[in-house]
Amino acid sequence: MEKYNIKVDEYIEKSPDFAQPVLTYLREIIHETCPDVEEAIKWKFPTFMYKGKILCSITSFKHYCSLGFWLHQEMKTIKELETTAEKSSMFSLGKITKMEDLPSKTLLKKAIKEAMELTDMGVTMKKAAPSKTEMEIPDYFQTALQAQPKALAIFEKASPSFRKEYITWIVDAKTEATRNKRMEQALEWITEGKGRNWKYERK
Repeated sequence: MEKYNIKVDEYIEKSPDFAQPVLTYLREIIHETCPDVEEAIKWKFPTFMYKGKILCSITSFKHYCSLGFWLHQEMKTIKELETTAEKSSMFSLGKITKMEDLPSKTLLKKAIKEAMELTDMGVTMKKAAPSKTEMEIPDYFQTALQAQPKALAIFEKASPSFRKEYITWIVDAKTEATRNKRMEQALEWITEGKGRNWKYERK
């Protein structure tokens, strides 16, 4: 890994015009606040690593972009940020469409520092330990699950095959809209204790 990864430059360059200045600005603040941060691409998104752990990621889509903290659920500063994060449950800053949507530089730095402190303290994302047959849960789905404790509790206790069917279904979505729709449906079914193919299961 390196401080500045050319793949992150390429990601920003390929992002929609409105997103480029936002992502560039966020990237600069992350480096300014955390000089030890290193860049990588994970789950196709630019990810910032601190002491070998994921600190945060920046993302862009057709109509919005955002920054997501890996330890989002553990952070107190997130509550100070006036965002749509709780509504979308996917990104810590909510859906950003222009520079004016961003929190102040002071608040952003405060959040980054808190994420660093939690990492230094060894805090980890609450997640079930994967078994040999486990598929890794994408961070966006993990965040969505954590926003719904009942679904998370059921999902974590479920069998590897139960989990795998849902993860595969969500990861295989061709567009972001489809993925979000599938996640919404998945959370509803999981909360009801239903497997991905419950409609076809023998009664």
